[in-house]
Amino acid sequence: MLFTSILAILLQVGPNPNTGTIPENDDLLDRPPRETVVEADSDAASLPGSEWLSECLDQLGADASRAHTMAQLRRNTTSGAERIVANLCLGLAATELGRWDEASGAFIAARDETPADEGRARARFGTMAGNTLLAAGNAQGAVPILETAQEDARTASAGTLEAMAAMDAARALVAADRPQEALAPLETATRLLPDEAEGWLLKATLLRRLGRLAEAQEAIERAGTLAPQDLAIGLEAGLVAVLSGREDAARESWQSVIALQPDSAAAATARGYLDQIAPAAPTPGASGTTEAPQSATDPS
Repeated sequence: MLFTSILAILLQVGPNPNTGTIPENDDLLDRPPRETVVEADSDAASLPGSEWLSECLDQLGADASRAHTMAQLRRNTTSGAERIVANLCLGLAATELGRWDEASGAFIAARDETPADEGRARARFGTMAGNTLLAAGNAQGAVPILETAQEDARTASAGTLEAMAAMDAARALVAADRPQEALAPLETATRLLPDEAEGWLLKATLLRRLGRLAEAQEAIERAGTLAPQDLAIGLEAGLVAVLSGREDAARESWQSVIALQPDSAAAATARGYLDQIAPAAPTPGASGTTEAPQSATDPS
């Protein structure tokens, strides 16, 4: 397996909470492209392009424009494995420079020139291409690229890669105003990675958007169990609760976000949400009142 030995491509996602009014916070849409880290594999020192790739990645960290030029020249003067590696570095450099269309083109070229039996590498390149298309605002174009990435990963029995591509395909479908179609890839993602909170968070967000609040509650509870400190999960739990008519539960979720990281963007969002719902009912005896408090439902 040529490219699975050349590269270890690690794809990670972090929440990107945004400020807004209920219920605009949306982890299906308000997330950055996956941060892509490429490392030369220890077994790849003698394989075509591996030494040059290390040099290009080092240059990428120091001067993305220079790495971009290096990769263009290399791509235009090589073939086979060396050209694929050049397209990879070109895509990464273009991503760093915010040249999303060029980046997606480079990643797609790397995928298309990768041998058919290298499904893992093809899936990785396809996922990277789909993310750059999303960043460019081309959700419709991203959908088939990410669906192909799922197929490549499935053929290679690479469950984690398939789940990641499925989650990104769901994001693309929602961005393309096709939310009903987005549920199937999220079902795939949570089946393949049942112990990863991200899929459950995205599933809860989608189900909430579709008005299926009971199912959204189940999904966000699962996400909260897996990642109790995740601020995006706390924000979403509050949205599901408030739309279900459980303001006390929503308040508790958003207050927990503030308590965890009071200076974060998520905390600012939580404060904005709290300002839009009625304050908690006073406890008996507070300020001279004996009014009974509203009943609270634990969002977790």
